[in-house]
Amino acid sequence: MRLLGRRPHSRVEIQRKLTRRGYSSEEVDSALARLDELGYLNDLCFAEGLVRVRSTSRGPRALSAELAQRGVGRAQADRALASYNDALQLASAMRIIERTYGKREITGYRELLGRVGNRLLRLGFSTTIVRGACRAVMSGTPSVDED
Repeated sequence: MRLLGRRPHSRVEIQRKLTRRGYSSEEVDSALARLDELGYLNDLCFAEGLVRVRSTSRGPRALSAELAQRGVGRAQADRALASYNDALQLASAMRIIERTYGKREITGYRELLGRVGNRLLRLGFSTTIVRGACRAVMSGTPSVDED
């Protein structure tokens, strides 16, 4: 129970942690069954929460990889990522660009794309989103949060 008090965990994370702490597989299975019964383990809710929190600084590809690493099933990860649509991804990418390069003098789209494009790709954004965010920042289009 203390594990769940600190932050939400996926079912696989709890299983790994209990096993690492030396509990037998029967004890781990029993604990997981009890946590399920009480409603404390829900991989979909865990995935949705992680996407909601981390989507400000990561793209869907990185979030999908993190969910897989944490043991969330593909179907549940896809359902959680469904709410992270292109408009939200574009707004997140624009905020990252503005935070990182907002005060620097950028002479053109190509320069901005060269400076920030690879970073956004590493953060899990698609090339379409990266290009769109660079164009929007260059044109002076405000990000969604500035309304």
